[in-house]
Amino acid sequence: MGETMVVLCPAPGEPLEHAERVAVSVGGAESNVAGYLARLGHRVAWVSRVGDDPFGRAVVRHVAAAGVRVEQVSVDPVAPTGLYVKDPGPEGTAVHYYRAGSAASRMDPATLADPGLAGARVLHLSGITPVLSASCRALVEHAVVDRPLAGALVSFDVNHRARLWPAEQAAPVLRDLADRCDLVFVGQDEADVLWGTADPMAVRRLLPGPETVVVKDGAVGATALCRDAEPVFVPAPRVTVVEAVGAGDAFAAGYLAGLLRGLDPVRRLRLGHLVAAQALGSSGDNAPVPPWAWFERLLAAPDDAWSPLDLTGARAEA
Repeated sequence: MGETMVVLCPAPGEPLEHAERVAVSVGGAESNVAGYLARLGHRVAWVSRVGDDPFGRAVVRHVAAAGVRVEQVSVDPVAPTGLYVKDPGPEGTAVHYYRAGSAASRMDPATLADPGLAGARVLHLSGITPVLSASCRALVEHAVVDRPLAGALVSFDVNHRARLWPAEQAAPVLRDLADRCDLVFVGQDEADVLWGTADPMAVRRLLPGPETVVVKDGAVGATALCRDAEPVFVPAPRVTVVEAVGAGDAFAAGYLAGLLRGLDPVRRLRLGHLVAAQALGSSGDNAPVPPWAWFERLLAAPDDAWSPLDLTGARAEA
């Protein structure tokens, strides 16, 4: 559940201010997760709101094309679909948002009342939604406190967006929301910025509520800290990075797919890394994924074969 927008992007490496043409695509953290999960073989619905405009129709068509159900997407007759623009540069890709007053910002607690959502095993949210508006914050609070989807595991990606709210404002809100969820994803760098936590154990002490906290540390690896169990760390395989945008969403989708398939914590983290690698090697927000047999082979690799894994080479052999 969350906002997805139309994305405008100039040619790779071309600064936006000098671009004469841009490509039009679609991107949003939560729908990225939905798309990867669908391509990994799971039944997924995306819950959101779009404007009654060409961009809104493009967003819904794009998400549906990934195999995601869109029956729970409502159309706002007045508010527009949100927009963001990528600006490639030598230090990475900057993002400029044009989403104030968007259709998705009008979501509220009634958004999750659709009976078509009954029986969901997982509800995935992110820390982007509560900053969109007061009604969106009420929606996320309703989702994590009242648990309107009975029996669903609540998954939360902290996903702090500094351009939407500063760390000092976001920190207490995101900590409270995350601590009420069952599964939390957070980057080590964003946890440090938000809460001053320098390592995964410090993050876990700050968030005692969830059953599992997954701390991602970029190219180093990721740590799963499950309640009443020893921390599990899995290093990230080497991969050539084309663009980092969307890799965190891909990791979350891979981990959730592993959870839904009943994999152990090590293989959940491995699957997260493997799906994230697809995003890192692509300029799009939602990259294609290899056949499941490719994942199975690498998930089953012994630890001494996983640690030095160069994923670019492994992909070439698939």
